[in-house]
Amino acid sequence: MSFSDLGLEPGLVRAVAEKGYATPTPIQRAAIPAVLAGRDVLAGAQTGTGKTAAFVLPILQRLHAPQGAAPRALVLTPTRELAAQVAESAAGYGRHSALRTAVIFGGVSEKPQIEALRAGCDLLIATPGRLLDLAGQRALDLGAVRCCVLDEADRMLDMGFIHDIRRILRLLPRERQNLMFSATYSKEIRELAAGLLHEPLTIEVAPRNATAERIAQQVYRVPQAHKRHLLTHLIERGAWQQVLVFTRTKHAANRLTQQLQGAGISAAAIHVHRIGRTARAGNSGAAISLVSPDEAPLLREIEKLLGQTLATAPLPEYSLPQTPSNVTAHRDEGRRPSGRPMHAGRPARGRPQHGRGAKQGSGQPRARRPL
Repeated sequence: MSFSDLGLEPGLVRAVAEKGYATPTPIQRAAIPAVLAGRDVLAGAQTGTGKTAAFVLPILQRLHAPQGAAPRALVLTPTRELAAQVAESAAGYGRHSALRTAVIFGGVSEKPQIEALRAGCDLLIATPGRLLDLAGQRALDLGAVRCCVLDEADRMLDMGFIHDIRRILRLLPRERQNLMFSATYSKEIRELAAGLLHEPLTIEVAPRNATAERIAQQVYRVPQAHKRHLLTHLIERGAWQQVLVFTRTKHAANRLTQQLQGAGISAAAIHVHRIGRTARAGNSGAAISLVSPDEAPLLREIEKLLGQTLATAPLPEYSLPQTPSNVTAHRDEGRRPSGRPMHAGRPARGRPQHGRGAKQGSGQPRARRPL
């Protein structure tokens, strides 16, 4: 089956081909015709299944051409990173049309976003908080919205957005198409879907937690000050060619990038995602957590969420450069400083944040956790 077989117009099919896609994924095969037909959709779909194109493509076709200044389609996402990602996809798929896309999220100045809204848009991608802020300032008119998408609805509920979502829904016209995408079906998700969707087509493209189950996870318990040195060792020993390293903050990502470059490893900083970036599209993957002693409680939370105990791997021998900070670290552990390769043999306790880590291509290990 091709994208044209799903009923998409030639301009969209051309844009999809230009992005390198020839065959629709299962979620796309099921959702695109339903959205084109105007049906409500409840989709159980995780990152990596092609879900963004599953709703962006048919929405762009239904919008057809620019019309008025107010948005006619709204996509709500839990984070600004995801909002930017959806906006980028919409711009790419709509490159052969005159449709206007705008994206609004918090953490940046409101002024450029307000100016973009005043210039007019057909498709609006937004995070709940900033959307309500601008609506409260009367800088945003939602009266023309005819299609509303809740993307990663389970994450939005986990992040405490349920009241914001309900406030937003009350600002929309009653007659509209509703699409809801969620990786899990909790009681709260089912309740939200029941009040939002009308006779929806229900699509389930992957079992619950399928991505996590395809990721082989293991833990190295290591002092915080040693994490970057162990990471360098793992990358070099394993001859890893493609690795994503997840850190707690943007600043830490930039700092670690410089440290890896200083160790002769080609590295660049982007302000990344969760371990779901691996084991995508049915492939397998691996995630490694570097856990310092103070991070033990968060590791236990992750294991509780996953319903399994993550294997703790023995620390390999890795080298530490002889610096004052390392001398201090050794002394804190009651050990004499040494320039020789060391084996941090005493396991410590620690934590990785869920979904934070470093990863690389399918079937290969990857390192993860704040560094």
